[in-house]
Amino acid sequence: MFSHSRLALGLSAALLATTALAGPVMAQSSAQAPLLSPGVERAWLEPTPRPALSTDPARLPSRAEAMAAVEYVAASQIKAMAAEPIALSTGSNLSQMSSNWVAATFYIGAARLARVSDDPETLRFLTAVAEHYNYSVRGARSGPTMLNADDITIGDLYEELYARRGQEGVLLPLRQRLDWQVPHLNRSAETPQLIWWWADALYMAPPVFARMSAITGDPKYLLAADKEWRRTAERLWVPEQRLFLRDERFKDDRHRNARGEHIYWSRGNGWVMGGLARWLESVPADFAGREFYVDIYRQMAGRVIELQREDGLWPASLLDPDAFPQAETSGSVFYVYALAWGINHGLLDRATYLPHVTRGWAALNRHVLPGGLIGATQKTGDMPVATDPGEVGLYTTGTYILAGLEVADLNGPPQSLPQAEPARDTAEVIAATTPTPPAPVTVVGPEEVRRREAEMRATRALSYDPAQLNRPSTVEPLAPPPADQQTPRAVVRFAPDRLDDLLWENDRVAHRIYGPALEAREPPSGSGIDVWAKRVRWPYMDRQLKFPNYHVDRGEGLDYYDVGRGRGTGGLGVWYDNKLWTSRNFSTYRIEETGGDVARFSVDYRPWPVDVARRVWETREFSLPLGSSFTRMTSTIQSDTAEPLTVAIGISKRRNDNGAGFVTRDRENGRLMFWEPASADHGSLGIAILVDPAMVEGFAEDAENYLILLRVTPGRPFTYLMGSAWDRGLDFNSRAEWEAFVASQPRVGSRPRAH
Repeated sequence: MFSHSRLALGLSAALLATTALAGPVMAQSSAQAPLLSPGVERAWLEPTPRPALSTDPARLPSRAEAMAAVEYVAASQIKAMAAEPIALSTGSNLSQMSSNWVAATFYIGAARLARVSDDPETLRFLTAVAEHYNYSVRGARSGPTMLNADDITIGDLYEELYARRGQEGVLLPLRQRLDWQVPHLNRSAETPQLIWWWADALYMAPPVFARMSAITGDPKYLLAADKEWRRTAERLWVPEQRLFLRDERFKDDRHRNARGEHIYWSRGNGWVMGGLARWLESVPADFAGREFYVDIYRQMAGRVIELQREDGLWPASLLDPDAFPQAETSGSVFYVYALAWGINHGLLDRATYLPHVTRGWAALNRHVLPGGLIGATQKTGDMPVATDPGEVGLYTTGTYILAGLEVADLNGPPQSLPQAEPARDTAEVIAATTPTPPAPVTVVGPEEVRRREAEMRATRALSYDPAQLNRPSTVEPLAPPPADQQTPRAVVRFAPDRLDDLLWENDRVAHRIYGPALEAREPPSGSGIDVWAKRVRWPYMDRQLKFPNYHVDRGEGLDYYDVGRGRGTGGLGVWYDNKLWTSRNFSTYRIEETGGDVARFSVDYRPWPVDVARRVWETREFSLPLGSSFTRMTSTIQSDTAEPLTVAIGISKRRNDNGAGFVTRDRENGRLMFWEPASADHGSLGIAILVDPAMVEGFAEDAENYLILLRVTPGRPFTYLMGSAWDRGLDFNSRAEWEAFVASQPRVGSRPRAH
């Protein structure tokens, strides 16, 4: 990170830049003072001395040599961008500061450089760009453009700035767009069209999704991106060639080379390899699908080294090098980057791949133009074309930076995956790298400057600061408890802070029921049972509830189940005259055991009417052992008449775009099971009710519940089990696994298993 001396210089430069821009931007007064867009700092236009660029293909440059090249190219590109006016329309900009994919691919490399550079100007420039575009993304005008991967590319910059600064507003617009996209990526029905239908998209969007999961702890972004990535690979990956077609047009006869062969575009495959590297930096080591990506990455690496030219570059058309014999760098930068990255992260053999990296790096440096940009860059497009030696592109300089950083790291030890997010910057670093907006042009003269300063002091003093509430971040993942509190245990807690909820959980499941305070506040609340999705072995409900919105997955699970007016996961009522009669919330409670091998408690439900025929009331005992997916409940229902009751134990119905789920009714074994339709954001829950088969009268349902009916004698206790599973938890990945497990349980009344 920054040295103290460079930091002091950065602060001085920031003050000078702000002072220089305090007044109106006047007409250019000399050739040495170019006209600047407001907010552009003169320091960005300072020339950078050209270092000696390593062009020996047989030698690995030192770290200092590689870093000098990277710093030079990055500063040269910033200078070129800062010298151009900022356009109102950004879609087709190729060289200016912009929020489009062309500029964003430069920001990706520059942001990685800013992590390790002593020069604060790179990060200062990136911050100014992000501020100019209000941390937003393009494409709001239609559904297809809202899904455009190109417009998500700049999200990497926003994620980088959030990771370093922890400022929630930096991430909120991007996260809102990704939240909107997740259901479409997660669509259950296959469609003729893809969202990421072109190979370039695999560089633009998937790494942003994977990184959002790493930052927030919510795996929904990673899982959704995984689904669409695989759809794209199924259409565009050609196993025989170990390469990707650019898009499906290149399967047909109209898009073949002069020899009648399929066209494999260099930069198109470079986008994929570079995207795989960035994707794998954020994919957890234990992610179930990780090896799919590692395998494709390794296959592509093995293939591309076979296609490297003698000069160290790769041909624009990978399998037809004579079609466009000119030097082309925009594909080659990706291969140097991705291969060096693979060596550094232990995925590729150093002895095999390092010679290809050094040859490629030397070749790229031979194309660094006098102005510091990378020449021989193929223009924006979708297939190989002839390239001019003087052509440049932001995507080439951005990826050159990534390549150079990896070449520099080849001088150090191997690195692990996934890659940790950068550490938070100090307040001093943030100040040094955050430009201050210039004052309005009307602030002229000492008196007006003093008035403006007083106004700004008043603004700071009189503005409400949300930090006063000391609430947790809405973005941050749930921090694990201290090591001594990570022991699996079964716990139950009465939560007056949550309107008298009773919360219980063990190492596998988590549930709650609702108490009298909520009944008074929310008349629709009742005696249904809530289920929480959980993926850790220690208790997490209390820590999750400290967030303003605990319905968001922060890495350990969440409450996304809606009990509503239904029975939830095993609430009961009396079935009379084809109608379900239920109690309100529990009225009193008793906790008998918590914090060890079992959580035990009991509750009372006040009398409730069964039509006009009778009144009933209930006491229910709950017991959840450690290691079990089932809560054992023993209910005693009293009545003001002695006639037998038909008790209905229910599971709430669900319906969404993925259907109505799957219901299994098994009278012989006393089981009612429901596998919910998948939520686009959070997956599926499975619920099971297990009762004594001898008590079963049959099954029923009403508008809100699936019901299993039992014959019950008032005053005589009866026992049933309620279990739950989550396909994004630790124990069950599918409906088949869960239902096989339920089927393996003994019937209620026999000795229970500790599962």
